Amino acid sequence: MEKDKEKEKSREREKDGENGEKTQRIENREITDELRECYLDYAMSVIVSRALPDVRDGLKPVQRRILWTMWDDGIAHNAKFRKSANIVGTVMGRYHPHGDSAIYDALARMAQDFTLRYTMIDGQGNWGSIDGDSPAAMRYTECRLARIAGELLTDIEKETVDFSPNYDDTRQEPSVLPAKLPNLLLNGSMGIAVGMATNIPPHNLGEVIDATAHLIENPKATTEDLMQFVQGPDFPTGGIIYNRKEIVGAYITGRGPITCRAVSLIEERKNGQFNIVITEIPYQVNKSELIIKIAELVSEKKIEGIKDLRDESDREGMRIVIELKTDASAQKILNQLYKHTDLQKNFNLNMIALADGIQPQLMSLKDILSAYIDHRKIVIERRTKYDLMKAKERAHILEGLSKALDNIDKVIATIKKSKDKDDAKENLIKNFKFTELQAIAILEMRLQTLASLERQKIEDELKEKRKIIAFLEDLLKSPAKILKVVKDELLESKKTFNDASAAAAKGLSART
Repeated sequence: MEKDKEKEKSREREKDGENGEKTQRIENREITDELRECYLDYAMSVIVSRALPDVRDGLKPVQRRILWTMWDDGIAHNAKFRKSANIVGTVMGRYHPHGDSAIYDALARMAQDFTLRYTMIDGQGNWGSIDGDSPAAMRYTECRLARIAGELLTDIEKETVDFSPNYDDTRQEPSVLPAKLPNLLLNGSMGIAVGMATNIPPHNLGEVIDATAHLIENPKATTEDLMQFVQGPDFPTGGIIYNRKEIVGAYITGRGPITCRAVSLIEERKNGQFNIVITEIPYQVNKSELIIKIAELVSEKKIEGIKDLRDESDREGMRIVIELKTDASAQKILNQLYKHTDLQKNFNLNMIALADGIQPQLMSLKDILSAYIDHRKIVIERRTKYDLMKAKERAHILEGLSKALDNIDKVIATIKKSKDKDDAKENLIKNFKFTELQAIAILEMRLQTLASLERQKIEDELKEKRKIIAFLEDLLKSPAKILKVVKDELLESKKTFNDASAAAAKGLSART
């Protein structure tokens, strides 16, 4: 009881001092409680504001801010390239005051085709390499949005998503993007938060869209059902994944290892000796470090039978040549390389993302697609309401113009008798029962509108707007029709952006 009274006294409101100054508020607390609360606040700040992607658009806050800034500034896929330093400075000044290096690192990753399956940034200049080379300084590189990035931002101007104040309350930024494509699965994500981490692999666009369309048609479908479409990851660096049972288990639970192995060929040289040629390596493996590791194993005599090691990679693709000695067994050495190097590596799936932008959650494949579908339903509904509002506003104006043209002589006489524009507006409203918006539109009407063809255009546009209004109102009444729009738009995007899997694109017959 005494402790409770002490706490009550310590939590009294601030009182004015003798000089009118506020006295300091002091609260007695257990240090363990204070540390626990502060640490949890810090952890949630890292989780929500930095490290984990949103399941709806697949983006972390810094990535979303970069894409939104470029879109807002008109740096679309068909615009001129802009200096990266310009974009980084704008993002930092408007939305992300955490240092230019963090922003540029995120921007560069979105431009690297060995990091993302579908790059969001179209870059010019040196953006780093699979050997671990860093991108050139931001003052040297240039970029613009990739075409596919526009799919994440389309319809954002139609009030489809919520906006929130930026860090200094001078601008509004989107809390999430409309995301016409399920980006979380397309490009995956990797992040380390406080007490949790996420590691989501990239996937093939066509496969993910087919699975999403199937789930829309069959809401009770299981993750195993969806895996007839999404058979596994589709890494931008290629490689072959093994053990379907483990893959299915990982996608059902949201967590588990997926074994990925480099693509290798055994080539015979002219003198009857053999080479091992590596054309693809597992995802997130540094090629230069891999070659150094192989050389170390040879020098330490942990692997014997290798005569020479060369990196013959060029613009055409990757090619690591391991030249073998005459009496060496190519398959035996290859197996040793798989065992001792990153030519075989596990990708540890851990599909944690933010549900509704605030709640970190471990998700299965079905959970991610279901959350995405729910998001798109809301986006389509909000877009439809916006289009309906605009259509009704335009129809209202057209109805006023049509009515004015039917009584054009009286309208002109009324305007001529008026003292000024404001008086004319009031007289039109009083004499013809026009609304204020209609009266303003009539006063701004050009004389050419009196021509018979121009009058017909108004009538035709009014009929068209009434059809659109009827269609949109019908759409809003039917959740099934909204879902059909979601599915149709996904399938349309598939026609535009679908490609072969990374492995198939490089001439391999299978990925798994």
